Amino acid sequence: MPLTEPSDDNLPQEEQVVAVPAAGEAGSADGAATAGEPAEPEPSLPEPVRQRIVSLTAAVLPSLPSDEVPVPLRRVAKFAPNRRARLGAPVIATQLAADPLFRQRVTARVLADAGDLGTAVVEGTAPAAADPVEVAALAYLARPRGWRELIDASGAAVRAEADSAVVAELVRLAEQRATRAEHDRAVARVEADKLRDEVARVREEMGQLREEARQLARTLRETQARERRAAELLATERGRAARAAADADAELRRARARLAEAEAAAGVARSSAKEARSVDDARLWLLLETIGQAALGLRRELALDPVDKLPADFVADAYADSSAATPAGAAARAQDTDDPGRLDQLLALPRAHLVVDGYNVTKRGFGEMSLEQQRKRLITGLGGIAAQTGDEVTVVFDGAERMHGLPPTPRGVRVLFSRKGETADELIRRLVRAEPPGRAVVVVSSDREVADGVRRHGAYPLGADSLLRRLSRS
Repeated sequence: MPLTEPSDDNLPQEEQVVAVPAAGEAGSADGAATAGEPAEPEPSLPEPVRQRIVSLTAAVLPSLPSDEVPVPLRRVAKFAPNRRARLGAPVIATQLAADPLFRQRVTARVLADAGDLGTAVVEGTAPAAADPVEVAALAYLARPRGWRELIDASGAAVRAEADSAVVAELVRLAEQRATRAEHDRAVARVEADKLRDEVARVREEMGQLREEARQLARTLRETQARERRAAELLATERGRAARAAADADAELRRARARLAEAEAAAGVARSSAKEARSVDDARLWLLLETIGQAALGLRRELALDPVDKLPADFVADAYADSSAATPAGAAARAQDTDDPGRLDQLLALPRAHLVVDGYNVTKRGFGEMSLEQQRKRLITGLGGIAAQTGDEVTVVFDGAERMHGLPPTPRGVRVLFSRKGETADELIRRLVRAEPPGRAVVVVSSDREVADGVRRHGAYPLGADSLLRRLSRS
């Protein structure tokens, strides 16, 4: 054994025996500091060497007698093998650097386990085939002559291996990139071929579309010519209808004159008045029946089909059109009622038109929401009403331009925004004035000015609460 241990572990550290070379070797000038000489600073160890020293020490730590184990390491010696080197590394490294006697005891057992490699390290030589990390760890523990050079050589070898690993990794990555680039190049060639085929197909489709566009243009010109001819015929038939209506009005006035004469004659004699009134009523009924049959025949003769656009569509297309004069007798259909159940009755009328003052209803019913949420909730609810009743529904909001965030407009619901310089109230009155006399137009608004304005034009004003209760039932 190239190392000897002191015969008494209780001697002071200055009197303890340090490692000495075997017989025939020179004195340990680099192995350990002699008594009285200042200790050299610990060398900077590469991380693999430090981990190997700690691992060797942790492995032999349980085999040491408890009185030879320093106090800080006695608890570490009780750890499981896999935890001893991991958790006790700082304490083990500190004790090896600060306690030469403990290091000698550890070295004796480590060298015994190392065999020929340990003997070679103690002799100051390192086999060429030996692991440089293992050599450096044994040299640090045994500290023979030139042990610092062995550690430096190990560090250089470790760094060289690390550099070699980095270079190998870079080479591997470069090869992977080259392989990937070659694959990408092949994929790009395939995609280019596909794109060329796609371009050829698109060009062919464009040629077909051009031909279809030319055919559609010819069809459009022919359709426009037919529409012009139909418009001329319609103007002619409208003139005939106007003349027929004038004749009917003249006949009606004559009938009313005869009725007035009959009523005057009724003042002369009661019995004769009854007979004359009966005769005039019969004549008037026959005249009205004749007029109704004439109107029905005129409609069949003109072949008037239902129109695609409603009066409110023309108002929505041109807000700035001048207001039409209020037709005579339009106010006759106005009804002043605040009954919530009246809304269902009015919507049950044939071809009813529901006009809603949007923000007036939403701010009254769910004003705590944002304007976007208010519009979405109201439009969605009106879509349900339009689907249930089949009536025309128009909702009007204040706004200089169309807002963002609107939900898809449900079928049967028209959404309008007032233009700059115009309020929703004015647009509502314009919608009401555009409707023909006799049609049921229901305006929902709690604004008294709006209600009074539409009532003068023959609409049915209802409060916002009636619509809110109707929506709550949906």
